[in-house]
Amino acid sequence: MANQKLTVGLVYGGKSGEHEVSLQTAYAVMNAFNYEKYEIIPFYITKAGDWRRGTLLNAPLTTVEQLKLEHAEGGTKAALDTLFGKLYGEQTLDVLFPLLHGTFGEDGTIQGLFEMADMPYVGAGVLASAAGMDKGVMKKLFEHAGLPQVKYCYFNSTQWVQTGHDLVRNIETELGYPCFVKPANLGSSVGISKASNREELEKAVDLALQFDLKVIVEEYVDAREIEVSVLGNDEPIASVPGEIVSSSDYYDYAAKYTDGQSEMLIPAPLDEEVADRIRESALQAFRALEGCGISRADFFVRRSDGHILINEVNTMPGFTPFSMYPLLWRETGVSYVSLLDRMIALALERYERRSALHYENS
Repeated sequence: MANQKLTVGLVYGGKSGEHEVSLQTAYAVMNAFNYEKYEIIPFYITKAGDWRRGTLLNAPLTTVEQLKLEHAEGGTKAALDTLFGKLYGEQTLDVLFPLLHGTFGEDGTIQGLFEMADMPYVGAGVLASAAGMDKGVMKKLFEHAGLPQVKYCYFNSTQWVQTGHDLVRNIETELGYPCFVKPANLGSSVGISKASNREELEKAVDLALQFDLKVIVEEYVDAREIEVSVLGNDEPIASVPGEIVSSSDYYDYAAKYTDGQSEMLIPAPLDEEVADRIRESALQAFRALEGCGISRADFFVRRSDGHILINEVNTMPGFTPFSMYPLLWRETGVSYVSLLDRMIALALERYERRSALHYENS
């Protein structure tokens, strides 16, 4: 029926180091929904990985703490029974909206669960999520697509234990100092360090290995940080570019989420031709990862020569009050509420197209 509301399963929390960021994102999204068009069933995943299902909401919860669903009944079984209801002939949900950042959220794992439940869901699919989460794989795909990027070194914890000395010497030779050390599979700048000498490099690698089994080390470039939001499936569109002027030495976790002091210049003060090239590169990066739904592409514009370098693509960008993704679309002419509508429509569109495929054996 035309006036029937869509029931959206809002999934948030999770086991990653970005649990609190996910709660903030869920709270912002929940408060932005048009409850004349949608009703919400919240699904909270604790830091231990337990699931809690809330009751049907026709209005947002009033505090972030309420999002933890302390009084939910039935635990993980009840939550997953609802999630897989379509397979039982007891479908309650129309679409799932994951707001899970980091490991087990934007790395393809939860997306695979949604695929097995035969449910439409917002955002990138399994492949794009996994590739977008692993910075090493991502960079290989960018290289294949011909996108210029910074020099980097990529290794795992076993290689660090067995050949750490050689890796350090290679980093010093190929990348030099300062350099940036990152967990390969994490977002929101968690576990990232800037190293200016060998001692700092070794400490930075040890820190990164607390968050992931693989590490990526990147050369430092003196550059402006430019971001572009992408929206769509087979025919994606790009927002105006925005520029981050960080309150920190680099755009770390505090600068992104807690201190509120980083400046966002939207639109970025760029020549029109440069802005267009960055927007086109954002779409190229989106396609390189086989993206769908949403993403945010992050670039460096080197100060010395204006050269554009792709940094990374985030397939589950944040929606907190400090988040660039919705702010870029607002400046492009798409409101927060309209953006949520479009994201859900894209999820349903992709699901319908995939449902028309034939999977039986020939």
